[in-house]
Amino acid sequence: MSHYFTNDNVKSNIKKIDAVLKGKRYSFFTDIGVFSKSGIDFGTRLLLENINNIQGKVLDVGCGYGVIGIFVRDNFDCFVDMIDINQRAIELSKKNIKLNSLEKIKVFFSDEYKNVTERYDYIITNPPIRAGKNIVYKILISAKEYLKDEGKLFFVIKKEQGAKSVIKDLNDIYIMSIISKKSGFYIISEQKKQ
Repeated sequence: MSHYFTNDNVKSNIKKIDAVLKGKRYSFFTDIGVFSKSGIDFGTRLLLENINNIQGKVLDVGCGYGVIGIFVRDNFDCFVDMIDINQRAIELSKKNIKLNSLEKIKVFFSDEYKNVTERYDYIITNPPIRAGKNIVYKILISAKEYLKDEGKLFFVIKKEQGAKSVIKDLNDIYIMSIISKKSGFYIISEQKKQ
């Protein structure tokens, strides 16, 4: 699974998939070496179904082939930055932005937040659980440094992958709300504590 988080030379086999998200049709190029290449995973779908009223500046962390950032830009009045550590994911995201005829989206390489220089109204992520607890926690905890004062972090995590411990561990940093629970997945909103 390391190929999701690195730029290992795995062979390429680009395919186009179609998806319906909240009643709207989208197309995406996917490839070997990116998460959920066969179709949009349940956790991402649930996350997107449960976010509303997004505006301002948004950061999609671990963007993969661009589903979250593209959906958010298409459905809300916002500017979107998308980051990933996987160069193939970055290239796919750029193609998918064009494929879905969108503007006001920037995609760039970043290992966690290392190349991020702005602060955001929203950070949205389906964190890379397979990268390990340490990386997931760095992404979730460090988000506070890149959120504006009233900014919010939205993420999805499965109960069996540590949802309850994440909620407990982030309680000192954020004001937490569980937006939805379904099929073992939690959609969580965290607002920066002042």
